[in-house]
Amino acid sequence: MVLNYIWIAFFVVAFVIAICKLVFWGDVEAFPEMMNSTFSSSKTAFEISLGLTGVLTLWLGIMRVGEKGGAVNALSRLLSPVFVKLFPDIPKGHPVTGSIFMNVAANMLGLDNAATPLGLKAMEQMQTLNDKKDTATNPMIMFLVLNTSGLTLIPVSIMVYRAQMGAAQPTDIFVPILLATFFSTLTGIIVTGIYQRINLLNRVMLLTLGGICALVAAIIWGFSQMDKESMNTVSTLVANILLMTIIVGFILAAARKRVNVYDAFIEGAKDGFSTAVRIIPYLVAILVAIGVFRASGAMDMLIDGVKYMVAALGGDTDFVGALPTALMKPLSGSGARGMMVDAMTTYGADSFIGRLSCVFQGSTDTTFYIIAVYFGSVGIRHTRHAVTCGLLADLAGVIAAIAICYLFF
Repeated sequence: MVLNYIWIAFFVVAFVIAICKLVFWGDVEAFPEMMNSTFSSSKTAFEISLGLTGVLTLWLGIMRVGEKGGAVNALSRLLSPVFVKLFPDIPKGHPVTGSIFMNVAANMLGLDNAATPLGLKAMEQMQTLNDKKDTATNPMIMFLVLNTSGLTLIPVSIMVYRAQMGAAQPTDIFVPILLATFFSTLTGIIVTGIYQRINLLNRVMLLTLGGICALVAAIIWGFSQMDKESMNTVSTLVANILLMTIIVGFILAAARKRVNVYDAFIEGAKDGFSTAVRIIPYLVAILVAIGVFRASGAMDMLIDGVKYMVAALGGDTDFVGALPTALMKPLSGSGARGMMVDAMTTYGADSFIGRLSCVFQGSTDTTFYIIAVYFGSVGIRHTRHAVTCGLLADLAGVIAAIAICYLFF
């Protein structure tokens, strides 16, 4: 229902702004630009879905091999103590916990192409436990918030963009992104836990969160000892080795149990195409609304309004130039990436705004895109508190990014 109101608001606000531009300023370009954006956004939505088909086919096939070979069940048993607390409505030892772990791990390593099909597989498994097929369950929402909070350990793509834009130290945003995305994820878990009345103050969760904090500190220390070339090489190598290890491990586990690996892969891969087709309408709906909102100039007006209010309150407005990236990120990953590149081009890759834009890009994820794709893949229409929790996690990431960048840069 929340997504429905937001979707309507995008079109209504865009239309009203375009009318005002035409009547008061004689701007005849707003409506053509808005209509052009509907066509281009629809095309983009289809291309995204088409591009996902091959990756979905591969990873859903690999996941089926993992299920047949028992590797996914082994992961489920290993993670059961934590997931029982975080996802109390999922039966202990259910295979979906393995899918959730693999999705979160892929996101943390910046492996977006691998994370999406794994996430769709997890949603499909959670849907089998859902009594109301059109309404999001608590585990679905918690899982979605973990995705939208954008927990990332190795932001390889952002560092590559910084290198291409001539940054003296492309890796200097690594630690700020790691810290900002950690606060975003932690906030998402806490807020969702409050909504769902989950007790997070128990021994298992406190030890887990403490261990994660220690791991984050160790990673920060380890990478801080490297130069930028070594850091890029090691982060990319670790991510790809881990990914290939998962694939080979699943295959060997299945072979050990005398499973026909090839047939199991084909069986799972067949679901890839149908899943990609199912998400097309949801992608078209959300991307067209976002495109119209941008083309009307509503985003620019929002930025100018924030800058005016901050200045009126006597605050430092240095961060406002990077806000388009932060505001666009929940709506469109490619749009936010374009805003980030534009900020580095306009202000310089090593400027405060250029660096802050990069941290914004890495500290959260595309909330509405993820909601549209993940819920759309299983036919969920009533999202309950998913949007609220996801946006609060995004807000925490944005606030943390601003504070951390003022501290670092």
